[in-house]
Amino acid sequence: MLINEAIAWKWIKTFVYLSVCITSVVGNEEASRKCADFNNTTWLEYRQGTKLQVQYLLLTRKNADCASLFTQDCLNHTQKHTAYFNSSLPTKVIVHGYRALGSKPSWVSGLAQALLREEDVNVLVVDWVYGASFAYNLVVENYKEVAVQISVLINQLTKYGSTLESFHFIGVSLGAHVSGFVGTLFEGKLGRITGLDPAGPMFKSADPFDRLDSSDALFVEAIHTDSDYFGISIPVGHVDFFLNGGMDQAGCARSRFASIFIYFPVYGYVICDHMRALHVYMSALNSSCYFIGFPCSNYEEFLAGKCVTCEGPFNGTCPQIGLLKNSGITANPLPNQEKVYLLTTATPPYCAHHILLELKVSPLDKTAEVQLTLISVGHPETELKLKLNTDEMVHKKVAAHPEQLCKIDSVQLKNTGRRFYRQGEIHFEYICISEVPQTRGLDPLCVKNIHIGRGVPWSHEFVQLC
Repeated sequence: MLINEAIAWKWIKTFVYLSVCITSVVGNEEASRKCADFNNTTWLEYRQGTKLQVQYLLLTRKNADCASLFTQDCLNHTQKHTAYFNSSLPTKVIVHGYRALGSKPSWVSGLAQALLREEDVNVLVVDWVYGASFAYNLVVENYKEVAVQISVLINQLTKYGSTLESFHFIGVSLGAHVSGFVGTLFEGKLGRITGLDPAGPMFKSADPFDRLDSSDALFVEAIHTDSDYFGISIPVGHVDFFLNGGMDQAGCARSRFASIFIYFPVYGYVICDHMRALHVYMSALNSSCYFIGFPCSNYEEFLAGKCVTCEGPFNGTCPQIGLLKNSGITANPLPNQEKVYLLTTATPPYCAHHILLELKVSPLDKTAEVQLTLISVGHPETELKLKLNTDEMVHKKVAAHPEQLCKIDSVQLKNTGRRFYRQGEIHFEYICISEVPQTRGLDPLCVKNIHIGRGVPWSHEFVQLC
């Protein structure tokens, strides 16, 4: 009788435990109407807090519109009792960064939805808003402890069928370094880490052990968009995408006061560059266009048209932002800390076609300046200013255009040099426009023998079909 009572009591305790677990993760009919959400942290709560608080939100295709709270207490029963988490599927782990005012990141749902549309995966969102708010220097002190807590969760999940290779961490800003340290704790055996403009302040001179590094996962990539202020300027992955040079993004206002907001940045135009990495990554997941990077020693040479192929470290295959394995890189072994450059447009979805302009000018008596405009009806015009030196005849320039080569309707050219010091008349032997990389075998659009006088713009219409 005592044995039966003991067994009965054990089952009662188990039932109570499982009821709590299932309610928090799966939810009964009443609880399922209430979705889990981020903690919001007030300044008073932050000052009174004594320990770091980390929680996890779970989203899958079965509960894509209503996150469930995923607690470590439930891990012992994950496989048997959780209707959502599937250890046989890959797991995307989203890690946000510094939250200046303790507010929850509004972009998380959009990123999670984009990931779920592309792949059938588990999406685990790490909520560490409590430890990521207000004083940036103190937040940096917390990031390794957050990584340790996440590593405990990952270690538990591997006991129930998940593999380290199946985990893909996506870290935004400081979250990229959190992800990197998780990878360090697992000796680089995580499958993939994507750093979206990894944080720069207090990390630019850090040892690789203390920041995101290519040794932290089997494949590490980073997208850089604000490397002169809030982002890091050095390569930190196997491949590093530097958008528009990695500093100033098209469509973001310039502010000479940006540097004073390192510890309490004003959300809005001040962090526009910094957050562009996230929005471009989401566009890459949602859009049918491609964000392809070109390997080059520096941004200036890329713009000068000296790096328009993907030979060298990538064996002719251009790395691409998105979910392709190893960003589409087929080279073995993987390159390390390889910088690639690409251009984007100023507005969503930021897709740009890379257009190479090549002009051959007849000998000049004086330095000249010209403005070249590409026009695709129904889209913003692309304007480029070129300075023509007397000692050069062939000039090249890479531009971002919202439409592909076969949809460029016309090109315009005019002399814009200073009135009293510019070249009076400019003669071009040819102007050629091509799209790079030249993977589809499209011939360049060329116009020959062009004369441009003062104040007399020149234009040419193309008749072509895609």
